[in-house]
Amino acid sequence: MSTMSTRTEKDFIGEKEIPAYAYYGIQTVRAVENFPITGVPVHRELITALAAVKKAAAITNMELKMLPSKIGDVIVMAAEEMMKGHHLDHFIVDSIQGGAGTSMNMNMNEILANRGLELLTKSKGDYFHCNPNNHVNMSQSTNDVVPTALRIAAYQLSETLLATMRRLQDAFRKRSGIQRCGQGWPYPSSGCRTYSPWTRIRSLCPCNRTGY
Repeated sequence: MSTMSTRTEKDFIGEKEIPAYAYYGIQTVRAVENFPITGVPVHRELITALAAVKKAAAITNMELKMLPSKIGDVIVMAAEEMMKGHHLDHFIVDSIQGGAGTSMNMNMNEILANRGLELLTKSKGDYFHCNPNNHVNMSQSTNDVVPTALRIAAYQLSETLLATMRRLQDAFRKRSGIQRCGQGWPYPSSGCRTYSPWTRIRSLCPCNRTGY
């Protein structure tokens, strides 16, 4: 029987064996163990938005001469990969967690650090060369980066929501005889009212044609 290859990582609590292939690290594993709440993963849009925040922070820290460009460049490259949807299977924390998003923030920090180490041709977990806290999370707080990422994700998802609402509006208009009037405000063809006939709206619902 084959055994999975692992690496040993340490924190202030102790040691843990981490899968050798994993970009996440010991803080992520502890979060998964501590908060097995829903089994629902973090939304993809929030993950990519968080990666964008980390990229911006790394660029800023390099411009301020606080982060060495050799380290900052690989963090930016790793973040750009995450923004394109790569390595999402290494983002394993639950969508519901304690600590106002600390687990989510550390999962991202560890992924970017370990991917950065690969780009530096170093071993995963060799955090002297690229550290999740000291380098990836430099000058940041969970209370800053997570709310910022949430706002970015909400803005990006709103585009999809608005497109869906426009399709729904068109469907209502077609099914209820609504025509456009004035500055685009709809009105039923039978009169200048601002609502669709209730029976027409009900006809759009396939689950109940006869009553509620």
